[in-house]
Formats: sequence, C-alpha cells, structure tokens
Amino acid sequence: MTNPAPLGPSRGLNVVHLFCHPEDIVDVAAVRTAVEDAQGASLQVVTAAIMGAKADTCFMVLGENLWDLRRFQSKIQAAGFNVAESYVSVTEISEYAAGIPERMINDRLFPILPPAGMKAFCFYPMSKRRGEEHNWYALPFEEREQLMRQHGKSGRDFKGRVLQVITGSTGLDDWEWGVTLFGVHVDDLKDCVYTMRFDEASTLYAEFGAFYTGLVGTVDEVLDASLA
Repeated sequence: MTNPAPLGPSRGLNVVHLFCHPEDIVDVAAVRTAVEDAQGASLQVVTAAIMGAKADTCFMVLGENLWDLRRFQSKIQAAGFNVAESYVSVTEISEYAAGIPERMINDRLFPILPPAGMKAFCFYPMSKRRGEEHNWYALPFEEREQLMRQHGKSGRDFKGRVLQVITGSTGLDDWEWGVTLFGVHVDDLKDCVYTMRFDEASTLYAEFGAFYTGLVGTVDEVLDASLA
C-alpha cells in the first residue's frame, strides 16, 4: 500500500459529507471496520440516518489528511453503499470574523463532533447571489461585514439549541459553503433556518441547495435504521 504525502488545508480540517443508499447486500462488519480505521487515523466520523428519499445514510468525515478521507469513501463503497450525493469542503474562519477570541477560532477550525445532546441533523449547501439586482460581491466590504455580523447575531440566539458548522467550499464543490446543523429538537433546526432567512444577508443575497435531514446515532443505530 502506497503512502502519498498528506494533503490538507494550511489550517483546519478537510470535510466530506457522503450521502448514501445501501446496495442489496451491505457488509456491516466492513462498515464498522471502516469507521474504526478512520477514527484510528484521527478522523472524526459522524453517522446519521437520513429521512426521505434523497439518501438513507450520511457519513460526515473530518480530518487533516484528504487521502484518509478518500480511503474511507472507498471502504464504504466497497462495503456496499452507493454514494448518491456528496459534498467536499474545509473548515475555515470567515473574513468577517476579525477579532474573535482564539477559542472561537479553534472551535471553528477544529470542531469536535457530534455535539453531545444534539441528535437532530441537517445539511444544506449555499452561495451568495450574483444577480443583476442583488450582487453580494459588488457590495463594499464594510457593508458585507455589517450584514454578516447581524446574521451571526441571529445565529447566536440559538446557542444551546443548535450548533452550526459552516465549512468553505468555493472552488472545491458546486456551492460556496456547506452548512451542517445539529439540534436538540428537530424544530430547533427549522426555527433557526427560518429566523436567519429574515436577515438581509439571506433575504436578498442567499441561495440554498437541497436540504438533507436526519438523526445522529452510533454506527449500529444508523445501520439498523438504514438497513431495516
């Protein structure tokens, strides 16, 4: 087995979301081993049972070496999961977050997931609009910064109910950011997204992709739900 040089962001973690459907036969033991091997390689693996027809299972994987994430994907596919949709991104610090405490910087670049007590799960991608009438990137930096500070304040109102993990994907995937939400209750996720859409940064300038909703659980809990 070859060992290519590690590849990752200059600061932070690689992130991949794998939204999967099981094939006719899934090697459950191989899935467990893939997760254990990933964790042994210092990856974080969040498993979620997805509601609806878009996917059955999500594996959200975070780690410093992109090769390790790719090996995990290959092992999951070999074990009998088809990746129906995926998303590639990296943890980052927003350009509008100047001056935030070092602890908050570390929490954003190196989140510890999944958060305790938050089993409701949601993921969606988003970008800022570049329309003829409303173009986020045509605004002066100071105005964009003010709008994002207002947007961030709305999000902080859900502290303790929702954890937001916003990862950057410009140049890495089809959208500019991936947003992963963990909530205490399912309607916490709904209330958070609904409330923040009234901020001008979202109302005039945000575009959203498909939403994936599910339940965070152990590997066995998620496999039991996905393969029942």
